[in-house]
Amino acid sequence: MRGRGPVRRAAAAALVGGVVAVGVLTAAGPAAADGTPAPGQGGAVATVGALKTYGDAVIHDEDGDHRISAGLFEMSVEGGGMLQTYCVDLLNPTQKDAKYHETPWSGTSLGANKDAGKIRWILQNSYPQVNDLAELARRAGIRSGSGFTEQDAAAGTQVAIWRYSEKSGGARGVAVEALDPQAERLADHLEKSARSTAEPSASLTLEPPAVSGPPGALLGPVTVRTNAGSVTVSPPADAATSGVRIVDEEGEPVTTAADGARLYFDVPADAPDGTAELTVHASTTVPVGRAFASESRSQTQILAGSSESSVTAGAAATWAQSGPVPALSARENCAAGGVDITGANAGAEPFTFELLGVEHTIPAGATRTVTVPLLEDQAYDFTITGPGGLERRFSGVLDCLTRSTDTGGPNTQILSEPSPATVGGTSEELNLAATGSSGAAPLIGGLAIGLVVIGGTALIVLRDREKKPAHQD
Repeated sequence: MRGRGPVRRAAAAALVGGVVAVGVLTAAGPAAADGTPAPGQGGAVATVGALKTYGDAVIHDEDGDHRISAGLFEMSVEGGGMLQTYCVDLLNPTQKDAKYHETPWSGTSLGANKDAGKIRWILQNSYPQVNDLAELARRAGIRSGSGFTEQDAAAGTQVAIWRYSEKSGGARGVAVEALDPQAERLADHLEKSARSTAEPSASLTLEPPAVSGPPGALLGPVTVRTNAGSVTVSPPADAATSGVRIVDEEGEPVTTAADGARLYFDVPADAPDGTAELTVHASTTVPVGRAFASESRSQTQILAGSSESSVTAGAAATWAQSGPVPALSARENCAAGGVDITGANAGAEPFTFELLGVEHTIPAGATRTVTVPLLEDQAYDFTITGPGGLERRFSGVLDCLTRSTDTGGPNTQILSEPSPATVGGTSEELNLAATGSSGAAPLIGGLAIGLVVIGGTALIVLRDREKKPAHQD
């Protein structure tokens, strides 16, 4: 018998009681209401639906055996396309109709899991990537003609994934078995056979997500990374009035690009201090093994299959005539337990700000990263401001563990129903709102972020320490 990992008593109670529907915890929406991806985000954005192909599994816990459903979720992609996913957070909830975005493993529990590569191997070598059920059964040693079904294949694959995904952070994991003997045989085969494979590349991303410099120069490069044959390049929304163009290194306008292409913002020399964004779009299949993180507290998914799907990515530029000129971006960092705020200062003066009582300085021409610490399952919503009207908003939920930290309510993902449980809680939400100057006196060369824990007392403030240049009014 496999070693039994602990399952919280609250989770066991929820399992016994059936599917629970309580208040939904919601986080702030995406950075741009028009669907433009926030700088630093790239790939597919999708909404989770129900379990489509599934069987039954059993969690073995100190309080007894608890039956759950195990199998493939279906997700609909914004802009067109469908995804099939398995979950990697067995003891976390799934929120019905939760929105997900493609994300690196480092932004999920997979980043701290030494067995994440084995999970990808399972995905590549099982259902639905191997959709010949007779061949899959043969590999698992299942007798021919035994009635091995798609439901058995999906359940066995999900159980094998759970046996590795629930070991995040060195934990022993959860003891889980497929109820059907054939599905269990497949799970055992996949668990035993799995070999570590590399994390897949993003379907589409731009590197770096933000650039800066003086007007009159080509700001960049921003490099396209994609598995699509080509991408469509959309210029800034106000390009007709601002005069900002998206060009190649020769200064020629770019409307389409391929993997590895280097894009630049061509900013007129007489342009006032300001910002601009570009967006790239493509249609491609998302690589198997890509993680999908929710914008609310809903369990992380991992991709098992993709139709031709719409993917997008964005990048931003900031320019100023003088003083610090920061390019700002943010991303979740599970290894550090927070959100990394990265500033690259292309200006001629240092860029200085304070975080938790510690002063940080980014010298002219240098890049620094500051990590804003967050709690597990903590919703966050922060806006970063800078010169020329720079304003970047990032929101989400830090989901770095395979188990919810909410001990006061249900935290299992699904029972014997064909759709995920809609759950939520009262976890405190972090609201990071811009602070600093007024609209009449814009913050020049600065960064101001306030983290406010709603219903709590914690407060973190990052505030610009730079004085305005003497020549400014």
